[in-house]
Amino acid sequence: MKLRSIEMVLPAADQAADFLINVWGAKLAAQQNNTHYIRGSGTFPYLVALEEGDSKYVRSVTFVCDKQELIALKARVEASGFPARPEVSNDLGGGEGIIVELPEGELLRFLADTTEVDTLDDEDLPVKLTHVVFNATDAERTADIVEQVLNFRVSDRTKGMVFVRCNDSHHSTAFARAGFSSLNHIAFEMQDTDAVMRGVGRLRDHDRTPAWGPGRHGPGDNVFAYYIAPFGAVVEFSTAVEKVPEDYKVGAPEDWTWPENRIDQWGISDKDFAGLKVAEQTFSFRRTWQPEPLN
Repeated sequence: MKLRSIEMVLPAADQAADFLINVWGAKLAAQQNNTHYIRGSGTFPYLVALEEGDSKYVRSVTFVCDKQELIALKARVEASGFPARPEVSNDLGGGEGIIVELPEGELLRFLADTTEVDTLDDEDLPVKLTHVVFNATDAERTADIVEQVLNFRVSDRTKGMVFVRCNDSHHSTAFARAGFSSLNHIAFEMQDTDAVMRGVGRLRDHDRTPAWGPGRHGPGDNVFAYYIAPFGAVVEFSTAVEKVPEDYKVGAPEDWTWPENRIDQWGISDKDFAGLKVAEQTFSFRRTWQPEPLN
């Protein structure tokens, strides 16, 4: 299973697309009706869908899987009793599957039989999404649910987050111990550390400074730089997320501590705690569909 994309609704979607294309450094894949599809250099047809709407919310976060994974997932979701329905995707790449609403409102979509596209030869484009992180009122309960129902696996726990994977990448998502439910941030996987740093330079050319970073995380060991996008979401340049084996030992908060005044491995950058906290509450989740039987 792989994380593919996030689908968002917001006013002035064209302005958000302009930022992601002309400042952040992604590429327009297509514009269909009132939705802009933003892609990277990899094989996924898009990474972010920006749909014009009257308010800001996440309509889904999309994972792709094979048919056998989808059959098993359907059975577990149906047994859970969580709101869900069959899904035929009208987004780029098509596919059929299900969408499920978790207890704190997160909307996760799982598709099989999707189509991919040719790669692009551009070392400054993001390759894919490496993770999408959610805020949670009860991160532990949500992590337990995604383990039991979605067959994801917890990789690490810190004082701030529970990190969860759906393949051998250390985390495809995480649940922040925030006390509220919303989108925390979207992380774009860059080709390498140089590509991250060139991205930081590109944002500086547009008079934008990081809200946190550059730095290197503990869990996942990835290089990062976070920004508050003009459309309100937190977006991250990231690279080199750790690959972990099936028997990876789950870390506890006491395994991830830093010296005084440090919050990452490098300790070279400040963090805009107040600005990030506001931005992390900008996009909630909204279910606009009614549950239906999956079979």
